[in-house]
Amino acid sequence: MKADSNEQLLLKGLANNDGKAIDTIYKENFSVIQALILNNNGTYDDARDIFQEAMITLYEKAKSESFVLTCQIKTYLYSVCRRLWLKRLQQMGRFTIHGEDIEETVAVEEDMEIHEKRNAEFAIMDRALNSLGEPCKSLLEAYYIRKKGMGDIATDFGYTNADNAKNQKYKCLMRLKKLFFAQYNIGE
Repeated sequence: MKADSNEQLLLKGLANNDGKAIDTIYKENFSVIQALILNNNGTYDDARDIFQEAMITLYEKAKSESFVLTCQIKTYLYSVCRRLWLKRLQQMGRFTIHGEDIEETVAVEEDMEIHEKRNAEFAIMDRALNSLGEPCKSLLEAYYIRKKGMGDIATDFGYTNADNAKNQKYKCLMRLKKLFFAQYNIGE
C-alpha cells in the first residue's frame, strides 16, 4: 500500500521544513506515541524525546530521493518510536530482547487498530453527547466529568432531591447509550 497523496504532501512538506506540515504530523501522531511511552514505564519527557528522534528519522528519510513510504505516516512513526523505546528500556535494564524477538513483542498494526477503534468510539460518543441536548448533556458532564455529587446536581439543576437527580441522570444515560449505539452500528 502506498501512502495517499495527503501523506505524500506532508512528507514533502517535512522534507522542505514546512512548519505547517511538521505541525500537522505532530498533532496527528504525538498522542499515540505519548500513550505508548506512558503505558510502558515512560514519562511525558521520554515521549517527547522519542517522538523527536522518530521525526528526525522520518525527516532524513523524506529528504532522500529514493525513500518510498509504504504505509501511513502514523504507522511508520509508531514503529520507529516503539523500536527506539524498547531499545532505551533495554539500555536501562528494564527490558530484555533476544535476537529478533522485538517484532513479536508488540504488533504495530494490532496496537494501531485498537487505538484507531478507541478514537473512533470516542468521536462517536462525542457526537452522541453533543446531540443529546440539554439538560441531559450538562447533567452527565456534571456527574461524570466534573465529578459532582447528586446533592449538588439536584441543587444546580433545580431537582427536589438527590434521588430525582439520580433518576434523571439514569434517563439521560439511557438516551445517550441509545444515541451512541445507533451511530456506532451505522459505522460498522
